[in-house]
Amino acid sequence: MFPSGTITNMAQPKKLQKSKKSVWFVKVRGSYLPVNWKGWLTYIPFVAFLLVVLLDALRTKNTIADIFYMIFPQWLGAVAVMTWIAWRKS
Repeated sequence: MFPSGTITNMAQPKKLQKSKKSVWFVKVRGSYLPVNWKGWLTYIPFVAFLLVVLLDALRTKNTIADIFYMIFPQWLGAVAVMTWIAWRKS
């Protein structure tokens, strides 16, 4: 009544595989590296933000503790967001 293999194919869920064009990042040693132009378009502003925060903290703050308290929360938030984006797009 059914062609051979139809019932076994219906019982097994299909795994969704992302095409190479939809992957923006690839996981390398616990980090993510951009492999697509869209990944680079999100990665370059991220690195620029980290540098701007660092340079601003070094320019305006007097002590190491002040620099740390200015940099740490902003970098932590930026890294969390970037890791989430890379995880979703890898």
